[in-house]
Amino acid sequence: MTVGTFPFGQPIKRVVQTDRSPKRVFVLGVYASAVHARWCNDRGKQLVKALAVASEPYIFWHGDPENVKEILSAVEVPPGVGRLEPAASNLNGPSGRSIDEDYLEPLRLTRDDAWLCDLVPHSCKNQGQAEALKKHYEHYEKDQVLPAVKWPTVPRKLADPARRKQIAAELRESAAEVIITLGDMPLEWFGSAFGSAHTLGAYGRDPRAYGSPHDFEIEGRILKLLPLVHPRQAAGLSGHSPEWKDVHANWKLRIAPGLLTSR
Repeated sequence: MTVGTFPFGQPIKRVVQTDRSPKRVFVLGVYASAVHARWCNDRGKQLVKALAVASEPYIFWHGDPENVKEILSAVEVPPGVGRLEPAASNLNGPSGRSIDEDYLEPLRLTRDDAWLCDLVPHSCKNQGQAEALKKHYEHYEKDQVLPAVKWPTVPRKLADPARRKQIAAELRESAAEVIITLGDMPLEWFGSAFGSAHTLGAYGRDPRAYGSPHDFEIEGRILKLLPLVHPRQAAGLSGHSPEWKDVHANWKLRIAPGLLTSR
């Protein structure tokens, strides 16, 4: 299913869990990322450091360099508008790598043990991308040199009742007994509808309280809710909070390894 069009014409697709076998944990993030390219003009001058041009090939993608090259090779770049190159390695797949390194591995789990989901299951245009398009892309679009962009912005409501129902259905299908939420937004837009706190901070910032499991009732089932930071914090990405990063680092080392040792 496509929901729009990226710069340079690739379809914006829903990015969802493909392995539908039973899992131990259900991980809920915010919205899907994308494959980013460095856009240079014909003289080699950089126009945009990281422009989203295609949907992630799988949910919480690792940013595999060979994947990037293959995906970019399928993007049509008309003569006279420059070229697309792989963006810096840290700009493709950082959240996907963090899921493995900062969440699953400390819990002694792998991707095979996890069902991954986002509140918004497709890429969303943020303010930085909008500004880049306005400055470098829109005049080509107006002259019909480059395809029209139809890229949804980050919605004001990250999940309506219908979307919460879909997520609940995925959670049920996953058979997971633990739901991991990444940051405030999954709590506010999904968890709180079933009785969780609205924010991560409500569960405590103290290293002794952070990352503890809490009872979570949904559709008559009692699960365990594990509210954790967004990968931006865990991996120390742009705009992260050093306080949250340190608290999560302590959790990785001292708390996580023993949390799910018994089935």
